[in-house]
Amino acid sequence: MTRFVQRRRAFLSTVAGIGLGAMTGPGARAIAQPGISGRSGERAKAPNIIFILADDLGYADVSCFGTPGFTTPSIDRIAHEGIKLTRAYANSAVCSATRTALITGRYQDRIACGLEEPIASSSGKIGLPPGLPTLPGQLHRAGYRTALVGKWHLGSPPEFGPLKSGYDHFYGISGGAADYFTHQGKPGENQFYRDDHLIHDHGYLTGLLGDEAVRLVDTFAQDASPFFLSLHFNAPHWPWEGPEDEAESKRLKGKIFDYDGGTQKTYGRMVRAMDDQIGRVLATLDRHQLTENTIVVFTSDNGGERFSEIWPFTGMKGELLEGGLRVPAVLRWPARVRAGSESDQTLITMDWLPSFLAAAGVTPDATFPSDGTNLLPFLGDPEKRQSRSLFWRYKIHDQHAHLDGDYKYLKIGENEFLFDVVSDPRERANLKDRKPELFARLKKEWAAWNATMLPFPQGSYSWGADAQDFADHYDASRSD
Repeated sequence: MTRFVQRRRAFLSTVAGIGLGAMTGPGARAIAQPGISGRSGERAKAPNIIFILADDLGYADVSCFGTPGFTTPSIDRIAHEGIKLTRAYANSAVCSATRTALITGRYQDRIACGLEEPIASSSGKIGLPPGLPTLPGQLHRAGYRTALVGKWHLGSPPEFGPLKSGYDHFYGISGGAADYFTHQGKPGENQFYRDDHLIHDHGYLTGLLGDEAVRLVDTFAQDASPFFLSLHFNAPHWPWEGPEDEAESKRLKGKIFDYDGGTQKTYGRMVRAMDDQIGRVLATLDRHQLTENTIVVFTSDNGGERFSEIWPFTGMKGELLEGGLRVPAVLRWPARVRAGSESDQTLITMDWLPSFLAAAGVTPDATFPSDGTNLLPFLGDPEKRQSRSLFWRYKIHDQHAHLDGDYKYLKIGENEFLFDVVSDPRERANLKDRKPELFARLKKEWAAWNATMLPFPQGSYSWGADAQDFADHYDASRSD
């Protein structure tokens, strides 16, 4: 047993029975300095937070969730030293919509940029409105240093950008995808930024993002103030290029809609390259003795794409089947979360905002309430459960979904379903005729929720797999 695990278990034995949910609540007061109160009422140092987000990673694309083709030891380390969250959902089946929910803590359908599936325009007219009380913004006001390393995809600078939405520092790409060697989204279109300046760093993008994350942790370690680091990899999003595949980059000539490339082996190299960089970040925390009181989360922005492993589900990115929404999620916080824990508590991307604010002892902005739930009680006691009622919609194929406990109402085109997604995770047994009252209630509740959201603009973009490029979607056309 390592020394830090011994210390962690000793600490946990002294605080057994204390509910993490007591850190915050409706009566919590604003504080001048971030921190959390222990049993004695003494102010503890607020935790650092590193939120690591993969792009288009399938539920079983990491070895602690079952991938058979390769191992991810660094992500597995987070799970083994923390908690594995087996029933995590993304707010959307596509990237920028989920990122809108993450940064605001709200259903993305409340905000215009969240209606794009994803944001596909580089015109500078669509993006996250500057000045909202975002997750990084609220932490920043509470004394946190904040940085985004990686993919932004919530509007192009200078009209939009991370520095306008609560981050002190930005290093990464502004758009939704990039060639891993040229870092461009389209031939000749530069989108790699350091703060608000375009740059031209050379190297494999996943490695460059890891370099910057390590540099920032080294820098943050010199100051007593807590930090919030968003490390948003673009891996393993297409184009299908591993660290040694610069020749593939040259073949593509910047045309990154890569429908004729890739293999499972290439995909595995891309995921492993990301895992290697996560390992470097974890080692840097160890070196600075920051591991104990740093929350580290790893998850994905939506379900997997064509080379992903999504077992035991069906569906993929762009679909409200479980495979398009279920994501791997692991969290480590040695000071508060028991190592080797596992929870099947239902959670969704927008829950991270209230959870991180609660961990930091920060009272959420009352003018911009979150639709999410504080997860800390479930992290501290994995046996706790709370039934959740969650909603999704997706423009292409007119998809609707409403999860209530174990049951899910699903509409795709003109077809409607009711599934028990716990006993039937592959969504095969349609229960709508066996449970007509439940089916009718969930459908009605979805309609009531939808009426409170913004309508999809007529010209908004919605991506989905089609018959031209995905052979297993032979009945799906682009015109749907």
